Amino acid sequence: MSDHFDVIVAGGGMVGGLLAAALGSARGAGDPLSVCVLEAARPDPFTPGSEPAHDIRVSAVSVASERLFRAVGAWDGVVSRRACPFRRMRVWDGEASESTHKGTEFDAHEVGVPALGHIVENRVLQLALLDCIEQLPSVSLCCPARLAHYRVSKQGDDTSNIAVTLDSGETLTASLLVGADGARSTVRERAGITMPRSVYEQRAMVATVSTDLPQQDITWQRFVPTGPQAMLPLSGHQASLVWYHDETEIQRLCSLDEAAFIEALEAAFPTELGAIARVHQRASFPIAKALAESYISDRIALVGDACHTVHPLAGQGVNLGMLDAGALAETLRDAKVARQDIGARRTLRRYERWRRGENAMMATVLDGFHKAFSPQAAPVRGARALALELAGRVTPARRQVARYASGLAGDLPRLARTGDSV
Repeated sequence: MSDHFDVIVAGGGMVGGLLAAALGSARGAGDPLSVCVLEAARPDPFTPGSEPAHDIRVSAVSVASERLFRAVGAWDGVVSRRACPFRRMRVWDGEASESTHKGTEFDAHEVGVPALGHIVENRVLQLALLDCIEQLPSVSLCCPARLAHYRVSKQGDDTSNIAVTLDSGETLTASLLVGADGARSTVRERAGITMPRSVYEQRAMVATVSTDLPQQDITWQRFVPTGPQAMLPLSGHQASLVWYHDETEIQRLCSLDEAAFIEALEAAFPTELGAIARVHQRASFPIAKALAESYISDRIALVGDACHTVHPLAGQGVNLGMLDAGALAETLRDAKVARQDIGARRTLRRYERWRRGENAMMATVLDGFHKAFSPQAAPVRGARALALELAGRVTPARRQVARYASGLAGDLPRLARTGDSV
């Protein structure tokens, strides 16, 4: 393996792996970039066609994110393992339509796509990307490996590179270091980039369950003052449940025995989903909003949770990170074709301007949803219910909601718009 690369990516998860695949692909304009991916540990293997319980960590992969995976050649590795498409999305106000659960339904055909997205286990997404990048001659995978520290060094009057020292003591150099190493990013901290964090007065509980009925092609989300409750379809008779509440109630739910836990779940979700036969796993985690004050520094760029976390109620967090990866890959490959320095601030500012505004807007929208469905006076509840009803009746509004749900709104990278390689 060479000790110098165009780009070193710290973090080989879903976002870092996608970025490496997009940069290292031979398809598209110009030559691929040489990339080294640092990943702490490989996920457990997954045998296609096997039928164990689904992993508890799943993501709602949007149409835009699916196109990114297709563009780098990783989507077949996802669907050959396990993925569940959802074509419809039903949302209802738990205070306004408690008795019927009818709510408002959005459909993929309104935006001309076969599905609004897929529910996929995080491990499946990462494995498909690792399979992909290990087939690319221009990408090297260092695993297990962690970044210990780095320094930017001058080479002559005008250029510089970044020297990255691994926990093994090995040193690699590159024109750019990308932090794709999560919300506790070592790259961000070493760069001195602040990321103000606002913790919500809620906690999220997730569970994987089996139901008597096979899962349908629809996601269900019920908004109540204590927080949203969602059921996401998995393959076969399994589903992923997400329940937001204050910490005391989430701890109580997690401590219930299986029979009492099932009774609580069945009271919250519509009967159309079928009785819950078994609970496979359950866990909980705190939720917060955080936005980095900068996405770039000297020879540094951040993507995904390393530079933003948002309220997870609509499952947009990982999709925002994947769009970061697509935008940064497009920025760097365009710069290389133009014979520009890919690690220079003037190059990286294009990426920062592009994605920081998009991510901040989504964080604000999700925060607004959270506040709108918090306990409110009766007139506000009435206005909220009317707005949700109108969104379901007015065709332009329905179409726009469906576009956001499928990830097709906003300023998308080229490969997310068409699925073509960058």
